[in-house]
Amino acid sequence: MNKRIYLSCLILFSVCFHGVAQKNQLRNQIKQVIAHKKADVGVSVYGIESKDTISVNGDRHYPMQSVFKFHIAMAVLNQVDKGKFSLSQTIHIKKSDLLPDTWSPIRDAHPNGEVDLPLAEIIKYTVAQSDNNGCDILMRLLGGPKPINDYIHSLGVKDVAIKANEEEMHKEWNVQFSNWSTPKAITELLVKFYTKNLLSKESFNFLWTTMVETSTGVNRIKGQLPKGTVVGHKTGTSGTSKAGITAAINDMGIVRLPNGKHYAIAVFVCNTKENEATNDKIISEISKLVWDYNTHKSK
Repeated sequence: MNKRIYLSCLILFSVCFHGVAQKNQLRNQIKQVIAHKKADVGVSVYGIESKDTISVNGDRHYPMQSVFKFHIAMAVLNQVDKGKFSLSQTIHIKKSDLLPDTWSPIRDAHPNGEVDLPLAEIIKYTVAQSDNNGCDILMRLLGGPKPINDYIHSLGVKDVAIKANEEEMHKEWNVQFSNWSTPKAITELLVKFYTKNLLSKESFNFLWTTMVETSTGVNRIKGQLPKGTVVGHKTGTSGTSKAGITAAINDMGIVRLPNGKHYAIAVFVCNTKENEATNDKIISEISKLVWDYNTHKSK
């Protein structure tokens, strides 16, 4: 082996070793964040351009809560692209569609119902503001949970189950656990959404913009990132049981780096006995660690 080849191999080995060391350091830092928390935390990260991946408890099943509204929006927009629906078509919303004991900006804006709203507006309410009544209206439009579940599986994302709507989840505590995903499946779906042209350009831009405009969970993935960072995300939040257990505090999305590259991230906090601020901070601290890892790596 001549000297030039030897030096090239040595440099390549050093770069690879340094990359592995950085990734191991990130994984250990994430484990330190969750080590003494009274919660089950799952994390998955996927570099969209770099293909770099890391996970902690990434194969466990976690209740999605409102994270599944992203899956629903994708399924609706898939039907829009096929010509079954259009974003401009109006959906009649009856007063009986607006359940009282649930989070619903639609109901707050139209308390008496009997209103026609464009499909695009209902999707925006459901994704950007996490409207539970909007969610169930969209699920009924699609024919229930099964067509949504089947659509996601048809994309090759198998470690996910969608079995119940918001009304059903509100009636019985354990039902929420039937809507589950692994963190890895979440980032897998996000990467496919962003890179595989699953939706038309118009539908993709509509959903991506809606995710960037999401108003929920500002203290989670976005919480400790630099101001102005572009993040398209969807949160999920459960209630808290009489025993003081919160089933799910989640956030997942795609983050744009200063160099124009992106990564998908999912952080699920399950069966937590921590308070709301601590749960949000778990997610924001992990998000900041991932941001630092990717920005330092890109230099």
